[in-house]
Amino acid sequence: MTDRPLLLIVEDDAAFARTLQRSFERRGYRALHAASHDELELLLKSHRPGYAVVDLKLGGASGLACVQTLRAGDAAMKIVVLTGFASIATAVEAIKLGADHYLAKPSNSDDIEAAFAREGGNPDAPVDGRHSSIKTLEWEHIHQTLVETDFNISEAARRLGMHRRTLARKLEKRQVR
Repeated sequence: MTDRPLLLIVEDDAAFARTLQRSFERRGYRALHAASHDELELLLKSHRPGYAVVDLKLGGASGLACVQTLRAGDAAMKIVVLTGFASIATAVEAIKLGADHYLAKPSNSDDIEAAFAREGGNPDAPVDGRHSSIKTLEWEHIHQTLVETDFNISEAARRLGMHRRTLARKLEKRQVR
């Protein structure tokens, strides 16, 4: 039996997952990879990781279900959500479902390991009066609708009152991952 910490990477981008896996293995972790919620559930039957990195968008599915599954399995696990699809709505949902931290891509293994080490929040975090731009507000509204529809683009477009292709084009511009 080894005393190296076990890390589970839930990521559908195989190249990125491999890079993270190698990086964390060099840091002394044992790292496993799951590309979907189903693969995650299979791995959890035989492994008990202490750490997890979860991509928010797994193909056509949401990584939020993975966060919920991981948290239900182990209340002490450190869970970091990574996303190229960052918004206030998904950050709130990820934390509500049990993520310890939420990082926007691009993030590297240094950022992730620092997030694992952080306990709780920072009450001294600056609260600036920054106002959101119209584009940011639009993006957050689109993203909230995507979360509400479990990332179903057709249903989100219907609720937003726009054509599905218009929504798809907007999402392509934001490099959704």
